[in-house]
Amino acid sequence: MKIVLIGLLLTIMALLALALTQLIRGGSQRLLTLLAWRVALSIGLFLFLMLSRFMGWI
Repeated sequence: MKIVLIGLLLTIMALLALALTQLIRGGSQRLLTLLAWRVALSIGLFLFLMLSRFMGWI
């Protein structure tokens, strides 16, 4: 459980860092793709935490 949460958080942070590098370089299409993935993973993490709380895992 904790490994999944830490893995998702690290992935979200890595995508944010990659988006920052794309912002500096000026790649707009790749930037939008990376930010869309980050938002999707953040929403997924939130839903996973809500499910975990509902199921009594945390």
